[in-house]
Amino acid sequence: MKKIYYLSSCDTCKKIIKEINPSNDVELQDIKIQNIDGDTLDWLKNKVGSYEALFSKRAIKFRSLGLNEMNLTEEDYRKYILEEYTFLKRPFIINGEEVFIGNAKKEVERAVKSFR
Repeated sequence: MKKIYYLSSCDTCKKIIKEINPSNDVELQDIKIQNIDGDTLDWLKNKVGSYEALFSKRAIKFRSLGLNEMNLTEEDYRKYILEEYTFLKRPFIINGEEVFIGNAKKEVERAVKSFR
């Protein structure tokens, strides 16, 4: 599977996608229109080791819902990601068995290299 989960209103996501320059066989999924599904999220969790690693604590709702003051469990992270697209770190990139999470420079460099 070759897929990029992104947010169309995010300039950073747009910049990273442009840098990757994905071919036509790469599916782009705007998480605001269609959030990630449970099966895919579970597969990703198995690849990276935890739901917390997939969870964006930068999301505005993280503080507004008071989640920053709670001790969240793995099931909590999963539930919130599935309920609210803003909690999925983005972009989230899948190239076969490789996954790349977020917009850290080294992660983006690895993703770009993977698609070349």
